[in-house]
Amino acid sequence: MKTEIIKLYENREDVTLTTYILQDSPELLAGKPRPAVVICPGGGYFNCSDREAEPVAIKFASMGYHTFVLRYSTYCEGTGAFPDIMKGIEANENSRYPNAMREIGKTFLLIRENADKWLVDTERIAVCGFSAGAHNAAMYATNWHEDVISEYFHEDKEKFRPAAAILGYTLSDYIYMRDAIKEYNPMDRAFFEASNTAYLGTAEPCGEMLDMVSPARHVTKNTPPVFLWATSQDTLVPVQHTIRMSYALAEKKIPFEMHIFEEGPHGLALSTQATAGEKSQIYPDAAKWADLAGCWLEKRFALFFRETIS
Repeated sequence: MKTEIIKLYENREDVTLTTYILQDSPELLAGKPRPAVVICPGGGYFNCSDREAEPVAIKFASMGYHTFVLRYSTYCEGTGAFPDIMKGIEANENSRYPNAMREIGKTFLLIRENADKWLVDTERIAVCGFSAGAHNAAMYATNWHEDVISEYFHEDKEKFRPAAAILGYTLSDYIYMRDAIKEYNPMDRAFFEASNTAYLGTAEPCGEMLDMVSPARHVTKNTPPVFLWATSQDTLVPVQHTIRMSYALAEKKIPFEMHIFEEGPHGLALSTQATAGEKSQIYPDAAKWADLAGCWLEKRFALFFRETIS
């Protein structure tokens, strides 16, 4: 496997793309390109979680795909620090919409530029995310064809088309969340107000802005097939977000698969010891999501093998 860390901006260390390129071999695909998965870790738009980064990349690599971890723009700029959300925070222009979403677009362009060297099938690139990273991935999946991305890069829209999206405990509807957080405890409510400031520049965005960043409200015929998973016990990003996304996909007749597991809190990542910092982050039933996603993905991303010589 070839790994390297590529900076997306020359003057910034925090926004990076880490490659996990599977080595080619005459015993394997013998020069044929592989599909790829771009992974966006979560972290409330404050940071990018390590738990939802390399371990997830290795899991999808074990399925035969090249993988890429995108550490997109966040409020704390890669420091790993966490702001004092109870005191409120000031806006940070680097982490504001649409920067994180555009960085997925920049990632797609970078993969295309290196497709021959990395042996990537550019027609079969999925975007995968968790929590805020899933929101970022969902925003990209519903906006890849819009001018906010293509005109910014002065590139043809088709260069940004994702082939699939995998969304773990995603936030999909900010307008729904605006009403839901009224019932939250003070700490969780402060978390979302600070996250709003990190992502939208204000703790109390207007309805028009909230609609604009609610991917469940912007599913179209251009949205790729989607795999959704969450847990019914998630109290931070309620399962209703995943269900609302499924409704939107069903209404537009976009292929999707959804799995809601009974047990498990928010932020499970792989839900195994590979991504756990403590036992409370291990739920064997929820851990099934990755293999289920692999089966779903293989319908679209099956590898092209050589013909068998008899």
